[in-house]
Amino acid sequence: MAPIDIDVVVFDVLGTLVDEAAGLRSAIDEVAPRPDPATAAELVARWQGHVATEHERIVAGEREFVPSSILDAEAAAMVARHAGIDVPADQRRLTTASTRLPPFADSGSGLTRLAERYPVIGLSNADRSTLLRLNAHAGLRWHQALSTESAATYKPAAVVYRLALDVAAVAPERVLMVAAHAWDLRGAAALGMRTAYVERPAGDPPTSADRFDVHATGLADLAEQL
Repeated sequence: MAPIDIDVVVFDVLGTLVDEAAGLRSAIDEVAPRPDPATAAELVARWQGHVATEHERIVAGEREFVPSSILDAEAAAMVARHAGIDVPADQRRLTTASTRLPPFADSGSGLTRLAERYPVIGLSNADRSTLLRLNAHAGLRWHQALSTESAATYKPAAVVYRLALDVAAVAPERVLMVAAHAWDLRGAAALGMRTAYVERPAGDPPTSADRFDVHATGLADLAEQL
């Protein structure tokens, strides 16, 4: 297949470049009084489920916008109650777990390689302050990093992808959205952006009805295809 012709690459961050599930699991294990893998996995699912549900409610207009740090604080409080985490310092540390998520092994090198050829933009549901600290912790280097906080909503709302398109200042078909979540790519495709699905352990894989421009096993494979 011939490489697709694009000018700018836009990356999702949570779950695509950083391992959100592993980072939350590690944060819970760090402060839980009785760490247990099965329990930690259930608590991670509760955390991510709460955040995903609130994103959907905000996008649908059922809840006023709040930044991701507020949703994380709500999720952390819920997890702390279920796990019996009652030390205030441990509760506070759990609240900031999303600033300490580990990168996937190929994230740093993949971004560097792609940035040698294209302007590379991060587009994340993390709020600005969380994204700042997460980028520093994970070693993610961008030409520009954008937060959905600037649009006062969350992906897959169309206005979020327009943040990246406005910065790119080219036609949507000249911009490639990269994510490990098919729902994210569908949102970008609805605005005419090109799409690249990258396989990750906890991603949202395409269905038989999805038609993305690129399907990559990782960032090295993505770079080769581009």
